Amino acid sequence: MTMSRKGSRPITVDGADFRWRLSRRPGDDRAPLTFAVERAEEPGSVLMVSLPCGRPDNHVGERTIAVRPVLVAGCVRQAVEQGWDSAQRGPVFTLKITEEELTTHLGEPPTYLIPFLWGMIPEGGTVRDLPRATQIWSR
Repeated sequence: MTMSRKGSRPITVDGADFRWRLSRRPGDDRAPLTFAVERAEEPGSVLMVSLPCGRPDNHVGERTIAVRPVLVAGCVRQAVEQGWDSAQRGPVFTLKITEEELTTHLGEPPTYLIPFLWGMIPEGGTVRDLPRATQIWSR
């Protein structure tokens, strides 16, 4: 199984080139935030990473994070330690990340965001933390 190149982003981890992309939106708003990783050249097995938070576009107000390259690289390294061989063709390798592993991969506690009607509020924040809207008048 290979993933679509459309919407994927390149990343180099320990000298190996990979592509990663957020997974498509499932029908369930309670589904976790997931992303897929595979080798950039001669793809083999796909790594599917599941994070302990919701997608940014969930409608139930579940907290979320921004997936950054440092997180992707940490997950790739952890998967390789657990036996993922990116060059070997085979089934999808699934990696479920815990809160503690998330902090380790990011190098700091994650900054969670809460989806809100007009944007994202930092966890523990209020409506005042939303960016101010700018009204554009037609001439």
